[in-house]
Amino acid sequence: MAVQHGHNEAIGIFDSGVGGLTVFRRIAERLPSESILYLGDTARVPYGTKSADTVIRYARGCAGILVERGIKILVVACNTASSCALEALQEDLDVPVIGVIEPGAAVAARKTRNKKIGVIGTTGTIDSEAYPLAIRAIEPEAQVFCKACPLFVPFVEEGWTDGNVVQEVARVYLAEMREQGVDTLVMGCTHYPLLRHVISGIMGPGVTLVDSAEATAEVVAEVLDGMDMTVGDTRPPRYHFLVSDSPLSFAAVGRRFLGCDVGKVEWVDF
Repeated sequence: MAVQHGHNEAIGIFDSGVGGLTVFRRIAERLPSESILYLGDTARVPYGTKSADTVIRYARGCAGILVERGIKILVVACNTASSCALEALQEDLDVPVIGVIEPGAAVAARKTRNKKIGVIGTTGTIDSEAYPLAIRAIEPEAQVFCKACPLFVPFVEEGWTDGNVVQEVARVYLAEMREQGVDTLVMGCTHYPLLRHVISGIMGPGVTLVDSAEATAEVVAEVLDGMDMTVGDTRPPRYHFLVSDSPLSFAAVGRRFLGCDVGKVEWVDF
């Protein structure tokens, strides 16, 4: 029998670490009355180098923690988990499960003018080919060029979001996209929006950057509205952060992602 979920339950979000806070931020901006429960699986980060079976196992663990706490919708903020585990979670759970890949792919397919779309992400996300499949399902004539950019994540987490080293690495990673003449580039990792100005500077003003976090927030709003499950009272939203390792580290790095103090961070084991 399906469980009845209440309007005032939280939006659940999980990620392999802190990167999903870009998704958290966009959802909080788009739906300022909604409470949000965020889980960063910091004990197992990164997911991008793990096998698909391992990522599915980790994702099920994360989802279980959030569902146990009481959520009305689950957002898989991690691109790797979205590419590997979304279908399994949708079959497992009785709440809507939204990933970040299809929303980002839909925006890219809509924005492109020359049907040449670039996608950058972790090795796991790129190897999954989830973005090309999702984009071509919407725009069959699209040419999709993909590039793994593994150094971008540690740069962002170290606070290196500009400077000569970051610029030079980004220039090398993005050279192929420039040569192919893409007019739209999907930032297919939750960390990458923090490098937007670097990426945009290298790609030039003629290239549209797609932030999957923004697109996902819109889909979450549409789904909740369509189910008549938007928040039903006027109390201030509650934001709660869970991690599987090192709350202090998460709070320190999280401040860079949110632009403000994340407050108390709770450790959970699973």
